[in-house]
Amino acid sequence: MGIPQSPRSAQVIDLEAMRQRQLARRRLVRLSPELDNLEMVYQLASDSDTLYGMPLLAWGLQEDGEVVGLVPWMEALTPCHRLDDTEHGQFIGYRDPETEELFDQPPEHKVLELEHAAAYFDYEETDETTMIQQLPETQGTHALCMDEGDAPWQLKQVFGWRLYSDGAVEALLADERLARTTPILPGDPCLYPGHSQHRVVYFFQRQIANRIRQEDPTTLEALALMVMPDIDVEPTAE
Repeated sequence: MGIPQSPRSAQVIDLEAMRQRQLARRRLVRLSPELDNLEMVYQLASDSDTLYGMPLLAWGLQEDGEVVGLVPWMEALTPCHRLDDTEHGQFIGYRDPETEELFDQPPEHKVLELEHAAAYFDYEETDETTMIQQLPETQGTHALCMDEGDAPWQLKQVFGWRLYSDGAVEALLADERLARTTPILPGDPCLYPGHSQHRVVYFFQRQIANRIRQEDPTTLEALALMVMPDIDVEPTAE
């Protein structure tokens, strides 16, 4: 009489743990500003025959070793390749406006720069989230800030960006009441991370911010539909 075989135990796969590990490998560990006017190229479903260009703010090295272009987009400093929304923007590639070359991979000199910098600034991991890098803002990016309740929204200039050890990147905004010197520079005590004081921080390029300040009707209507359908479009001064 044979000995009965015990059934093989089922392997339990923790999908949430796997997802968290994948996200952790995509966290940013080092930034490098884009200083040669390279652009992100994207496309809209409403105008599929046209390609749009947006200046890159920086390049980022992820923990998995991938280098990505970064732009202030919607509510975050966003890797370009994650733009996959045909309505708001679908990433096509990168462009050098001087040569009009279109390419789909980060330039080699930026990859080497980030890899060497990350190796040099090899921070020891701790349980506490700490700031590991700070970049100046070079494009005139502005943030639309919304708070709880009926507080009016504010349009504020972004003065810099902070990278934290958990991979988060925060925009630096100014509390003008605390400003003592001009121009305001990264490191000044009047600066604070946007999400530390505001419920929503939504980014715009300089030309769009100027239209909002001028209360351009078309821009304000699009703004209301896009980011705050339940909020009256009544800005407050910075």
